Amino acid sequence: MPAATAIHFFLELAVILATCRVVGLIAQRVGQPQVVGEMIAGVVLGPSLLGQIAPGVQQALFPPGASNVVLYTVAQIGLVLYMFLIGLNFDIDLIKHRAGTAVAVSSAGILAPLVLGAIVAVPLLNSGGYFADGVAPILAAMFLGAAIAITAFPMLARIIFEKRLTGTSLGTLALACGATDDAVSWCILATVLAMHRGNPVMAVVAIGGGVLYTVVVLTIGRRALGVLGPMAERRNTITPPMLSVVLILLMACAWFTDVIGIYAIFGAFILGVAMPSGFFAKHLTNNLEPLVTTFLLPLFFVYSGLNTQIGLVNSPTLWAVTLGLIVVAIAGKGIACTVAARLKKVPIREAIALGSLMNARGLIGLILLNIGLEAGIITPTLFTILVLVAIVTTLMASPIFEWVYGRHRQLAPEATPAPVRRPV
Repeated sequence: MPAATAIHFFLELAVILATCRVVGLIAQRVGQPQVVGEMIAGVVLGPSLLGQIAPGVQQALFPPGASNVVLYTVAQIGLVLYMFLIGLNFDIDLIKHRAGTAVAVSSAGILAPLVLGAIVAVPLLNSGGYFADGVAPILAAMFLGAAIAITAFPMLARIIFEKRLTGTSLGTLALACGATDDAVSWCILATVLAMHRGNPVMAVVAIGGGVLYTVVVLTIGRRALGVLGPMAERRNTITPPMLSVVLILLMACAWFTDVIGIYAIFGAFILGVAMPSGFFAKHLTNNLEPLVTTFLLPLFFVYSGLNTQIGLVNSPTLWAVTLGLIVVAIAGKGIACTVAARLKKVPIREAIALGSLMNARGLIGLILLNIGLEAGIITPTLFTILVLVAIVTTLMASPIFEWVYGRHRQLAPEATPAPVRRPV
């Protein structure tokens, strides 16, 4: 019954928000950003912890069925709104003078994982139990490469905000590299799925549609949306009709990029980048940010954590494979991006900080893994191992950043945020 589902959903919301608040405060006390606490809160509420301690309570709180569908849907809305706000506060001008660095770091963050993924996938495929039966070596290599290359873009954006890097050169560079790597990773995933299903048209639609969408929105779309800025300034506010237009466009863009196989957050971010800056961006952020970050976004992290079962890694061999993949993931992303930044003459502290931020995979990695599991490419065992890789590399990001860069920020002139835009 719809009424019963709604009543139960209110209880879920209360438990989720309370748990995120408590775990988030604990995370902050130990030097981790609030967003990491929200990620861990999902695991706490899922079968990995609450399901082990009190399985009846866990099943009663989060039963499969309509309640989970509602939770997933609302979580997706929150994620789309959040990524739109990140794009809205994304300053392209700050990245123009470092475009070469952004290209080099992004390329390293894709090519190195693909090479290492190909090397590691073959023995895993031959061992059995990690990839589903019938998966070709090229598909295994590409999927594992994409899983290593993915960056937790929403989490990266949240860490950048909490570290007061929004509007700085380093923060904007990290966002640009993260956005590029994630877009390429989703294209690789679309290609893998298309080859696995024997449908190459799917890959062409995803990649071609994503490029076309980006070009159109950032050219024609930007000019058309430009009228909103002066309009908001004349009225000294963002009126309800203007907000309605923005939300309609946002939902349409999220729908389009989801349908073509790139994922909704990509469409939301690009639309945000195309929006007018200055007064319009500041006031629109003021209208949306509190509800999105404190109410809607935690639902996304918790929903993803509910699908994680750490107990599947239950033997020395599996733990050895997990440790090996963690090392491979760090080498393919964190170290590769750091080396690429240093080759572009980025200062050593900033290069390591950038590599640590790019190495965080978080729950965007979990989305990719869930897709691979549902498509029959990987087994639940490899899924769980790669989930642990995502969690460990995300937990590493903040301490490494603070150690090499955060405590020395008073020496970095670019650490002062630009005054024009309000951070998300």
